[in-house]
Amino acid sequence: MRRRSLSPDHVGVVGNGARAAIISDRRITGLSALVIAELVAEVGPLWHERHQAKLDSRPRQRAVGAGAKHRLVFIDRLLATLVHLRHGATHDVLACWFGVDRSTITRAIGEVRPLLAARGCTIAVGIRLRTLVEVIDHLGASGQTGIIDGTEIRVRRPAAGRRDREKFISGKNKQNAVKAMVLTDARGRLLFCSPAQPASCADITHARQLGLVKQLIGSPVAVEILADAGYQGLGAQTGGRVVTPPHRKFKKNPPDWYEEIYERQRKAHSSRRIRVEHGIAHLKNWRSLARYHGRREHMSDTIQAVAGMLSHQQTATRGARQPQ
Repeated sequence: MRRRSLSPDHVGVVGNGARAAIISDRRITGLSALVIAELVAEVGPLWHERHQAKLDSRPRQRAVGAGAKHRLVFIDRLLATLVHLRHGATHDVLACWFGVDRSTITRAIGEVRPLLAARGCTIAVGIRLRTLVEVIDHLGASGQTGIIDGTEIRVRRPAAGRRDREKFISGKNKQNAVKAMVLTDARGRLLFCSPAQPASCADITHARQLGLVKQLIGSPVAVEILADAGYQGLGAQTGGRVVTPPHRKFKKNPPDWYEEIYERQRKAHSSRRIRVEHGIAHLKNWRSLARYHGRREHMSDTIQAVAGMLSHQQTATRGARQPQ
C-alpha cells in the first residue's frame, strides 16, 4: 500500500497558535511565559553562536548559510526540550507533535540541554551560582544557613558485561540509580545541584569529592550547613560548620529520660532541614528526574538544567509576589 505524502502545511513545524498555547500554559513546560521569554533571549544567541562555529569549522564546498534551512527554529527546539524534561515525553512523540523527524528532536535536545545546564541557579535578577565555591561565598556574605541532602534518581540497568555495572546499585534502595547532592537555603530555594554520581557512592563521600569540606574550612566567614545523619563526621572535619543530628549514646536499653531528649533534639533538627526535602520534591516534579530512561551520560546535564530552570522560576515567582 502506497503511503500518502503529506502537504507542506501538514509537515511543517508547530504553528504560532500551538506555540502560543504551549508557552501560555505553565502545566506543559513548568515555566511561566516570562521565564521562557528570558530563556529565549539568553540561550538563543548562545545556540546560534555554537551552531555558526560548528558550520565554520567543517570543510565546505559552498558558502555558510547555503542549502536547506532549519525547519525547527530555536524557540521550538527550546520548547521541545522543556516538554521532554518536564513530562519525560519520548522523542518520537515530540517529533509527531512538532512535525519533524525523530533525529531532529534528538539533535535539538542534545544541543539545548547543555546550554540550560551551564546557566547555574538563579538567586536574583542577573545573579547566578554555578559552583559550590560561589554558593559558600554567597551563604557567608548573606549570613544564611545552607541545607544539603542527597537524592537518588532511578536509571536503566547497565548492560551485562560492563565492568562498572554494580556501581549504580543503591545501597539504600537496592535499585539502579544515580545520586546528586542538592543544596538549598533555609527557605528551600535551590542554590546548587551537583553532577550525578553512581548511587553506590555514599552521601558523605560525594560531599568530600565535591570539595565541601575544603570550601567550608577555607571560607573566611563561618557558614552553617544543616545535614542529615548520612553526613555525620563532616562536623568534626569542618569545625562544627556542618550540623548533623546528635549521635545516639545508648544503643541498647536507653533510659526513658535520654530517649525523650534524643527524640526532641532529632525532631528539632529535622524541622530545620525539612526545606531541602521540599526543594528536592520540586525537582522530582519534573518527570525526567522521577525516573530517568535516557542515556546515563546525559544525567548530569539533565538534573542541572532542571535545577537551573526551577531556581529561575522560583526567583521570578518571588519577585512577582513582592509588593511594588
